[in-house]
Amino acid sequence: MGFDLPEALRSLKPQKRQGTLARRVDEDLPWADDEPTVGGPLFLDTTVYLDVLQGRSPAEVDRLLTYRLCHHSAVCLSELTYAFGRLDPNHAATKTSLAAIRATLADISEHRLHAPDAALWGQAGMLAGLLFRLSSLPKGEGYARKFVNDALVFLQARQLGASVLTRNIRDFDFLSQLVPTGRVVLYRTPELST
Repeated sequence: MGFDLPEALRSLKPQKRQGTLARRVDEDLPWADDEPTVGGPLFLDTTVYLDVLQGRSPAEVDRLLTYRLCHHSAVCLSELTYAFGRLDPNHAATKTSLAAIRATLADISEHRLHAPDAALWGQAGMLAGLLFRLSSLPKGEGYARKFVNDALVFLQARQLGASVLTRNIRDFDFLSQLVPTGRVVLYRTPELST
């Protein structure tokens, strides 16, 4: 099957964890503007693609994307291609939006696109459940499903020895607290002026 439940339980110890997770203060988190230009590989979260496509990625993120080796997840591929089924074909902006996503996907090298294996899926399910239980978020609002994708991206990056680049500060801070051997690089988008 490719998934060792006893090993995953020994590694994550979900039943031994109690309490509530709290987001760490900004000063204790790893930020993109503190990252050297040259460094280890990055594993891009979906937020990066969306921010770049919408022209709201900060300069420090653009710098890292230019100089660092970037890997991509099939999980993010799925989150991006969701738009092809979801967007209304009769809406005026749909054609332009889908063209931008299509061009972005065409730029991803096949050898840099990674799909999670059965072991990662099993661990991600367990980690997502643990994250949901310890985050005290309301049930029935989609967090549980969203956490599975976040956990998959986080564990894939860890497996590759890469850092997840993301704007999703809370969830990836929580994940890195639960699995301290995973690395993240966080950022915020500048406020868009209207």
